[in-house]
Amino acid sequence: MAANLLSAGAVAKIDKEIAKYPAEHKASAVMSSLAIAQHEKGWLSGDIIEWVAAYLDMPPIAVWEVATFYGMYNLDKPGRFKITICTNLPCALRGANEAADHLKSKLKVGFNGTTDDGLFTLKEGECMGACGDAPVCIVNDREMVSFMTPDNLDKMLDELKNR
Repeated sequence: MAANLLSAGAVAKIDKEIAKYPAEHKASAVMSSLAIAQHEKGWLSGDIIEWVAAYLDMPPIAVWEVATFYGMYNLDKPGRFKITICTNLPCALRGANEAADHLKSKLKVGFNGTTDDGLFTLKEGECMGACGDAPVCIVNDREMVSFMTPDNLDKMLDELKNR
């Protein structure tokens, strides 16, 4: 296998995930391995996906199938802040479509677009399990923000710009 494309810390985290399964089923750690790699790199390049496949002794196509099936994986380099807004029915009933339109207008990008300055990428997401806080966004796959009215979205964008 080629040299590690991930830090020793990330590889140790992957090893910890692999250890949760019997040795003959280490491929079961594919989703967590991809998440760990993405958290470190910000996205999943072809080289990273191929590395994960080799590390887990999986056919590369099997890892590509996982990476392309689930929307949580970034196959293109996102902006510094990836904002994913839920537009499923509960969020939509509480203004998510208007919130999404506000973000598109404010950022001057559509879904899957990145602002010219590389600061923001806008994604449309599936249910995030916080319907009572609708509409919700996830920033960089880690931070949930709730009650995303246009005013709250503007505040969020200003805060992110100042980080």
